[in-house]
Order: sequence, then structure tokens, then C-alpha cells
Amino acid sequence: MTTGDLVNIHPTELKFPFELKKQSSCSMQLTNKTSKYVAFKVKTTNPRKYSVRPNTGLLLPGDSSDVTVTMQAMREAPQDMQCKDKFLVLSVIVSDGTTSKEVVAELFNKEGGKVIEEFKLRVAYIPANPPSPVPEGSEEGNSPRPSLNDIASQTTSSVFDDLSRTLDETNEKSSEAWSMISILTEEKTSAIQQTLKLRQELEVLKKESSKKQSSGGYSLVLMLLVGLLGCIIGYILNRT
Repeated sequence: MTTGDLVNIHPTELKFPFELKKQSSCSMQLTNKTSKYVAFKVKTTNPRKYSVRPNTGLLLPGDSSDVTVTMQAMREAPQDMQCKDKFLVLSVIVSDGTTSKEVVAELFNKEGGKVIEEFKLRVAYIPANPPSPVPEGSEEGNSPRPSLNDIASQTTSSVFDDLSRTLDETNEKSSEAWSMISILTEEKTSAIQQTLKLRQELEVLKKESSKKQSSGGYSLVLMLLVGLLGCIIGYILNRT
């Protein structure tokens, strides 16, 4: 804050957020620190570039006024982001009862021994979008450490993938087992049917052999059938 005999000015430097092709604004506050009426006027070294609202005004004893300064859009960035523009705040004591309409340029002429206070303010440009701060615990060129939530998420995903892969392998093996069981069941059923058929044929042959006297020829056939039946039964028992 700049302190004079008549007014206090805050801030002492006008900082404009700079962005190409966009207007930018900042403000300052003037406070009357006397028990008198004080008139003020704001001037700039580059009036085409800035607009000041209000550029003149009246401060009652102890009163304050906010002044908004708008910078016009710029097509090019200044070299090194430096600005040579300046503002000048003039203040002078006026008669009690003076109105805002009576604050004219002539009041700030240094004539008749009037005391005109003058304060110069610099202009600075600041980035419109400052970069975000680097997270703690990270260094330039290194990515920040993963959080506990990230680690938990990665672990859960890995466990889920392993479980899915195990289930797929189990389902594949289960499918192969059921396929083998189905094949063996069909073979067993077919063998049982053949055994029953041979038994029926054997019973028929036994009946026919008992009716005929020439048992020699039939005995040989009967022995062959009995041997074949024994082989089939042994095969079935070994497979099951």
C-alpha cells in the first residue's frame, strides 16, 4: 500500500493477466485518509491501450473508491514480457460540499499554490494460466509414485486375470473329461448289447444241440462261441 498525505493506494503495481487477443483487467483502491473532501484523477502514458473507470472521482472523508483498469487485447506478446507503461494518480483537497460533477481537469492544475499529490504505478504482465505445481515426491524426468489406490487396482486386475485364466483351463479340461466318459459309456453299452446277442445265440445253439444227436459238429461251434464270449467279457471288465 502506498501512503501519502491525502490518499492510500493499493496495490502499488498494476498486474494484468496476459493472453494474446484477449482483454485483461485489474483494479486498485483509493482511500481518503483525511477529514477533507479529496478529488482524484488517474492518467496513463498509453491512453489508447487502457481504459480507466472511473478516471476521476470524489472521496469523502475516510471514503474509498475502486478503480478498474482494462487493457485492450494485444496481437503480439511484448519482448521478455516487460511493460514500460505507467499510471499516475493525482489527488487534491477540494471544498467541502463539492460534487462529482465538479471534479474537472482544471482542479489538478498546479496554480495558486495548490498542493497536488502524485503517485506513479508500474505495470506488469503475469501468465493468464500459470502451470500447475509439481506433485510432492516427484522429480523432473520422473513420474510420481503410484498411490495406494493405483496399486490396489493393479493387484485386483491381476488376480482377476489369473482367476479367469484358471477357470478357462478348468472348463476345457472338464469338457475333455466329459467327452471321454461319453465315449466309454457308448462303447460299454455297445459291448453289453453284443454280449446279450451272443448269449441269445448261445441259448439257441444249446437248444438245437440237445435236439440233435450229432453233437460232435455242434460241440466245436459251441466251444468257439464260449471262448469268444469269454474274450468279450474280459475286454469289457478291463475297460471299465
